[in-house]
Amino acid sequence: MKELLWSESDLTQIKARGLTLEEITAQIELFRRGFPFVRLLRPCTVGDGIHLLGKGEILKLGEIYPKTSLSGKAMKFVPASGAATRMFKTLLSAYSQNELPGEHPDAKACAFFLQNLEKFAYWEDLKKAVARDGKNLERLLSEKKHKDILEHTLSFKGLNFSDIPKGLIPFHAYPEGPRTAFEEHLVEGAAYTKGKNGRVRIHFTVSPEHEQLIKEHLESVKSRYEGKELIYELGLSTQKLSTDTLAVDLDNRPLRDRDGRLLFRPGGHGALLRNLNELGGDVIFIKNIDNVVPDRLKEDTYTYKRALGGFLVKVQDQVFFYLRGIQSGDAGERFLKEAWEFSREELSILTPAGFGAVSKQENIRFLASALNRPIRVCGMVKNQGEPGGGPFWVENNGQGASLQIVESSQVDMTSNHQRKIWEAATHFNPVDLVCGVRDAQGKPFDLMRFTDPETGFISVKSKDGKDLKALELPGLWNGGMAKWITLFVEVPVTTFAPVKTVLDLLRPEHQP
Repeated sequence: MKELLWSESDLTQIKARGLTLEEITAQIELFRRGFPFVRLLRPCTVGDGIHLLGKGEILKLGEIYPKTSLSGKAMKFVPASGAATRMFKTLLSAYSQNELPGEHPDAKACAFFLQNLEKFAYWEDLKKAVARDGKNLERLLSEKKHKDILEHTLSFKGLNFSDIPKGLIPFHAYPEGPRTAFEEHLVEGAAYTKGKNGRVRIHFTVSPEHEQLIKEHLESVKSRYEGKELIYELGLSTQKLSTDTLAVDLDNRPLRDRDGRLLFRPGGHGALLRNLNELGGDVIFIKNIDNVVPDRLKEDTYTYKRALGGFLVKVQDQVFFYLRGIQSGDAGERFLKEAWEFSREELSILTPAGFGAVSKQENIRFLASALNRPIRVCGMVKNQGEPGGGPFWVENNGQGASLQIVESSQVDMTSNHQRKIWEAATHFNPVDLVCGVRDAQGKPFDLMRFTDPETGFISVKSKDGKDLKALELPGLWNGGMAKWITLFVEVPVTTFAPVKTVLDLLRPEHQP
């Protein structure tokens, strides 16, 4: 393909996004050659990559962690930019049709939704929205005016749920009123990130179009949960324009809008690594906006969050101990042997084949580099058929193996061998992480140095009736953290209750 020509307008547009022409050219090259599949070696299982904590260990780790929280080092990071459109996809489909066959999946889902309407936390809000229009919700139900009910649920005429962030949907009912997912994260975060000064730091990443709406909501509700000894420090950030990626046609030529301007698309949740990097945090808990439970079920979450935090602190202290010894230049043979045993047995750091022949200095350099990295402790739940990634041992381009969270899009499913390994997974990634992002001297790592750029993803989408190829950056908790020290710990399924569709709110764990 001949070299692309860029206009002055193109270059101005690229620069305005904080990108360079070299970066755009590299993106086009990725579209042309694609991303290599990862090579799975085996699933991580309990005792082989996944730690199983006993009751006594959970208690001890839970006692270790509070020192970190009370010192003000802990905070929470919540990706919350998702709109509720996907959550209400089946209802939107039913609403857009004059009539769907009774056996159609969307029709059945809609019927189930309407039959259980009173069980949703926003029942009273919906009644008020319908009343403002001079109507009665119970009457609409009895008269089976379902289109009217869906309109008041989904459109600006009522609650406008199809066009607001998922975090603003009331998830759970309480005697004092419903709570949104944002509110549940405020309550949960206070249980394990509150410092001795009573400050609770939580950072939400949001979409630009919803930033003001979310800011107003948080300002209006946080006083309900604050008190003499509890004050929230809430931060919001949006995905950086510089993480957007160029869209191309099926022949890998840049796409343009009706005005002839280059078309860019968000780079996926991997783009949030820059937001995380700019926080300047220390110990950071990461959890998705839709994974929350009501108060009656929060105790398991609190117990395991503190245990994961304690696990991180314990491992981090050991890593720093060995790093300081190595970096002092006085490490003896016995100390180095101990450090290697710790790295292999506790951190799953494996050396490449033939590494035993290298000199002592090269040995020390490798070990120092392997330990001087950000650390993540990832909760893993037993696989119950949920879609998404999981923990695997992965080959590192002939350089040994490492623990990774892998998504199905990264695996060559046409290979029987690779597919069987994928299907043999015993655990699932619920996005339940606690991260140590400072080094032994207390300086923040540059997290952008520890990504694997070869783990992105190309998808085919549509815009204005035309197919296009979109490039997603390495995911935040897979490729974005591929070169971190990674530890997997089994957590109970009671800590994982995602709300992907509106009907998930009818599951027992989300009901009073």
